[in-house]
Amino acid sequence: MTPEPDTQTGEETDARHAQKMAKKKAARDKIMATKSGEKGLIIVHTGAGKGKSSSAFGMIVRCVAHGFPCAVVQFIKGTWDTGERRLLTGHFGELCQFHAMGEGFTWETQDRARDIAAARAGWEKAKELILDSNLRMVVLDEINIALRYDYLDIAEVVEFLSTHKPAMTHVVLTGRNAKDELIEIADLVTEMTLVKHPFRSGIKAQAGVEF
Repeated sequence: MTPEPDTQTGEETDARHAQKMAKKKAARDKIMATKSGEKGLIIVHTGAGKGKSSSAFGMIVRCVAHGFPCAVVQFIKGTWDTGERRLLTGHFGELCQFHAMGEGFTWETQDRARDIAAARAGWEKAKELILDSNLRMVVLDEINIALRYDYLDIAEVVEFLSTHKPAMTHVVLTGRNAKDELIEIADLVTEMTLVKHPFRSGIKAQAGVEF
């Protein structure tokens, strides 16, 4: 059978849409009315897809825009001349501390003892910054890599975040293969899914996209 043609006028369609959106708004407002609390969050960005560090730095830029003091500790990309490092240290150093503690990816150093020492130094700096209640947010960039290779003790990290983090401080931890113990205590976990990446087509990492 041939379906009946839609005989609604444009005005009727607009009115129906407005009614539908009004119902959605009422339902949303009801939900939002129950959400009044604030707390410092433990946030994990993980997964094989691109965007984990980029998202974390987006939040750091938001903090800077609001005038909130914040800090970054980079556990892996310490030797990289990244755009985010240039921006934050060159223009917003009074609001955002930036500590590049890593010495490159594990396959670059090829020295486990050296990698462990760098990770430990990064973690000590991270603890110092997190305990500073004046800081609104601390990003621990690529710490999940250090945890994955057991350069840091996951139990120590979890215990510190659970018991010593100031109540209103946000801590963002990035990197692939986040440990289950970290995911368990986190308030917000996002997994970036890899669908397609130019590296597989022979395209190298490029300034402004990867760093």
